[in-house]
Amino acid sequence: MRPVLRARRVLAAALGLFLLAGCSGGAAAPDTGRSPRPAPPVSRAQVSTVPADGAQEVHTGDDVAVTVADGRLLSVRLADDRGVAVPGRIAPDGTRWSPSEELTPATPYTLDAVAVDAAGLRADQHSAFFTAGPAHTVTAFFTPDDDATVGVGMPVSLRFSRPVADRAAAERAVEVTADPPVPLAAHWFGDRRLDVRPEHLWTPGTQVRVALRLAGVEVAPGEYGTQTRDIGFTVGRSRVSTVDLATSTMTVREDGEEDRVLDVSAGSPQHPTYRGVMVVSEKFAETRMNSKTVGLGDEYDIKDVPHAMRLTASGTFVHGNYWADEEVFGNANTSHGCIGLADRQGGDPQSPAGWFFEGTLVGDVIVVEGAEGEGVPPSNGLNGWNMSWAEWRRGSALGVH
Repeated sequence: MRPVLRARRVLAAALGLFLLAGCSGGAAAPDTGRSPRPAPPVSRAQVSTVPADGAQEVHTGDDVAVTVADGRLLSVRLADDRGVAVPGRIAPDGTRWSPSEELTPATPYTLDAVAVDAAGLRADQHSAFFTAGPAHTVTAFFTPDDDATVGVGMPVSLRFSRPVADRAAAERAVEVTADPPVPLAAHWFGDRRLDVRPEHLWTPGTQVRVALRLAGVEVAPGEYGTQTRDIGFTVGRSRVSTVDLATSTMTVREDGEEDRVLDVSAGSPQHPTYRGVMVVSEKFAETRMNSKTVGLGDEYDIKDVPHAMRLTASGTFVHGNYWADEEVFGNANTSHGCIGLADRQGGDPQSPAGWFFEGTLVGDVIVVEGAEGEGVPPSNGLNGWNMSWAEWRRGSALGVH
């Protein structure tokens, strides 16, 4: 089958929504008769980035900077989708970083900064943005990475830098194949995103290849593609984990065999976790979660959330939780929608969260089951598996074959 455009990785931020780092919580613990755990110390350092997280069409001459108030920068890394870092410099007083080279047009970038306050407490900041391409050209960013090994739920996903008017022409410009062969179908989410998947989860060991032949293709009036490239990825072992909201547990299965049952704390009745099939789209050893990014005001701002694995573009994660009482896990759902696993501040590789994080591939599947909560929208992250095969195929611009 034939979908579309260029093979640069589409940052998970670009899957129709942007990089929101949202859910957290874990406030109320069950009554155990013990004194509640003291609140962990929080860094006073306030990190800001320019351009804003999720910015598109950023001109290469625009200001790019990281600044910090009430602290100093320890490290800053600005890198393109191939992992190539942009050189830069932290000011002598540690309050500002700026790149020393101009950025590349039509490229996705990630910006990661770490700062500390006077007490040595860390604050992390992660953001992503896209630079503008030349006039009258359209770029598509590709996920997963070329030559990556991924989980069985990973689709081919293409995110276009500009709206695509002639979706059929774009869809014909690329051929996606699998070895061993399996029927594939494309589905458009709006006019900027095209995903391709099989009817069922990939078979472990499958080799997926994408032949991008966009050069010279007019995908919108006066807008032409320029890319010609061959890319691909390998499907690794199968890991499918099932979260039971009623029992606050997650059963981890690898290649069909039960590996471990972990106690979790999922979304509270006021903020229930999405139900359905979700795919891990990003992993962060540590990240910041701020309730303002998901419309929850000032409820929380945790600057060093460990072992975070993104499930939706709108801010649902599986992540380590060091601030809740240990009795929460397996007994009560208390978060703002995320799935929390016991952890320690700074991230403990021996904790349940650390164990799960280390064994997880981007593309692994988490199925959330329960009576409460809405089904996850298929366009919210890499979660098209929540559509039937018939509905999925109707999303192709080339019709159902």
